[in-house]
Amino acid sequence: MAHILIMGAGLGGVVMAYEMKDLLGRDDEITVVTKDPIYHFVPSNPWVAVKWRTREAVEVNLAPTFAKRGITYKPVPVTKLEPDENRVTLADGSVIGYDFLVIATGPELAFDEIPGLGPEGYTTSICHVDHATAAAEAFEQFCRNPGPIVTGAVQGASCFGPAYEFTFILETELRRRKIRDQVPMTFVTAEPYIGHLGLDGVGDTKGLLEAEMRQHHIKFMTSTRIAKVEPGKITAEEIADDGSVKKTVELPFGFSMMLPSFRGIAPLRGIEGLVNPRGFVLIDKHQRNPKYRNVFSVGVCVAIPPMGPTPVPCGVPKTGFMIESMVTATAHNIRQLLDGQEPTHQATWNAVCLADFGDSGVAFVAQPQLPPRNVNWSSSGVWVHNAKIAFEKYFMRKMSRGESEPFYEKAMLDILGIGKLKKTTESA
Repeated sequence: MAHILIMGAGLGGVVMAYEMKDLLGRDDEITVVTKDPIYHFVPSNPWVAVKWRTREAVEVNLAPTFAKRGITYKPVPVTKLEPDENRVTLADGSVIGYDFLVIATGPELAFDEIPGLGPEGYTTSICHVDHATAAAEAFEQFCRNPGPIVTGAVQGASCFGPAYEFTFILETELRRRKIRDQVPMTFVTAEPYIGHLGLDGVGDTKGLLEAEMRQHHIKFMTSTRIAKVEPGKITAEEIADDGSVKKTVELPFGFSMMLPSFRGIAPLRGIEGLVNPRGFVLIDKHQRNPKYRNVFSVGVCVAIPPMGPTPVPCGVPKTGFMIESMVTATAHNIRQLLDGQEPTHQATWNAVCLADFGDSGVAFVAQPQLPPRNVNWSSSGVWVHNAKIAFEKYFMRKMSRGESEPFYEKAMLDILGIGKLKKTTESA
């Protein structure tokens, strides 16, 4: 009998539990531990922040589904991980041992690295449904007394897509409220150019997103570092290619949403051989930690080196389909280890992204996510907005039903040539 412990119940952790359960024997056990008792669909947070969705509409109570699938569920956060002893300690004092550990915690949000940043400072966030709900109330207050809006992603950020999404969703909502003419908008990003996305662009994301910015009269600043945030004012530094400060500007705002940089969660940080200096989990091509061979990791908490040097540090995003490919590889590799074999499965890290702009959007497919790529495609149009809505409904239903990949989803992806596993027979 094997016990698989999964840390985290976000996208990676939940799908990991479902997919691993499908591959285990009757006597094997899965336990999921997490700090958030209710799953929420993170891609819907920009809609929650303008009240296009209620909080309840994007949440799923996992407990009944996990119970139905025979998965032990403990919504209690981990406070200590001891990989040498194969155990974790939870906030309630209980200790759980494991045969295999899958770390799928997502990140810790590093708002504190910039003075005044974040919900406890002077800007809002859409990283969590709690933040999005608070942002919605802040936006309502703003609309009663309109002024400048500043949005974007700070130095070290790795999740740029939602910053673009929310910026254009705000612009759409302001137009619907007939107050767009009272709101100057500025997009500030660490990216070296608009549409870089931490991926050196995908297809013509540079041209598409720059055109959208200009069409919607949104000013933008690239290669920009945020020095501090004060009430109603952001101090930003434009950085030259040699790293020097080219210009310092003060940006007034009545409402602001800036995505932060990420780091690994506190229980992981400082464990030598497990994580890098930022606390992200080190993995090999099989999602397996090089030092602790019974530890795997999937999702945003995985360490991926940046694309290359940029004037302002930019991380690499981990998109939803990329995370699901990590999950599939991990589940099959653990199954192989249980069967006495060495792992052979590798995630494709293909990226499929739908960025909604409220009444249009931009979509891209990158195979693999990191260049050079076999497929490098992007497109825009109203169809993206509709596709994002359809995907939200589909994915929420999949989570509530306890399914990882229904046959029709796999069939459609196979038709499109978008796989989760590399075609390889190479062993570890």
